[in-house]
Amino acid sequence: MSPVTDALHDAVLTEALSGLNKPAGEQKTLPPWLFYDELGSHLFDQITTLPEYYLTRTERAILAKVAPSLPLHLIAAVTIAELGAGSASKTGILLREFADHQQGLLYQPIDISPTALDEAAASIGAHIPGVTVAPQVANYTTETFTITRPPDHTILALYIGSSIGNFGPDEQVAILTNLRAHLEPGDALLLGVDLAPGPGKTPATLVAAYDDAAGITAAFNKNILTRLNRDLGTNFNLDNFAHRALWNPVDSRIEMHLESLIDQTVRIEDHRIPFTAGETIHTENSYKFTDASLQTLLTDSGFALDQLHHDSARRFAVVLAEAV
Repeated sequence: MSPVTDALHDAVLTEALSGLNKPAGEQKTLPPWLFYDELGSHLFDQITTLPEYYLTRTERAILAKVAPSLPLHLIAAVTIAELGAGSASKTGILLREFADHQQGLLYQPIDISPTALDEAAASIGAHIPGVTVAPQVANYTTETFTITRPPDHTILALYIGSSIGNFGPDEQVAILTNLRAHLEPGDALLLGVDLAPGPGKTPATLVAAYDDAAGITAAFNKNILTRLNRDLGTNFNLDNFAHRALWNPVDSRIEMHLESLIDQTVRIEDHRIPFTAGETIHTENSYKFTDASLQTLLTDSGFALDQLHHDSARRFAVVLAEAV
């Protein structure tokens, strides 16, 4: 386990106190970036293989279908930069296609997890010849990151995995607008988004994807408390909290919560945080899109829709958009 630096300790403490030290009756929260320590990253990789979690395999199938045409569609030599790259397990589909069409492909994964980036660099280096990996450890929502542009190259920015859905509508626009500021007109964005329930997808299908029978998502959710115990010396008892997932149709999002099963008090340094039985910590949202809301997001962020690809059941979409 990597040591906790002073800067990371301070960042985690700030988030924990601002989210949990709330007046009685106000919703307690923790930000989802706290999930992704070394264990959390591994647990999320397990989630993506679960039978209930259709998102990863559906997006992978769409990418496999779309990838062969992308180098020809974009024409110019490309450098690929990816927000929230993780271990880049799906990105290899695209890297192979572009590496077959050009020499010296530069891939720039940006992620908060150094462990995931190390895995990505090792896997790509071993399996995809001709790709140079330049990883960058950064929280792309709060920290500055850079994208290098080789001479005469177009940037293809990737933001896949439905990661955009973990942020509220205003944050979604802010993230894509910030990404757009690193691009020039004619550069491209490949965005993966999960879709709202429809004829081929029920709310029950959605909830099961975030509350699997094996309990992996529950362990992932509770790991945020384990991280606080480790990084801050808090005294959360994980057995006193339960994982909850629910569909919020008004806001078009799945919500993940940790419910306190008893009345209890938790220590965060010199603060005491009371919980009543049934009170929850809201740990994550996963917003689901319609074609219309997706179009609005792109327009508001400085992009124009180029291609929109769905699976046959319209559960998931991959979008190619142009920076304007």
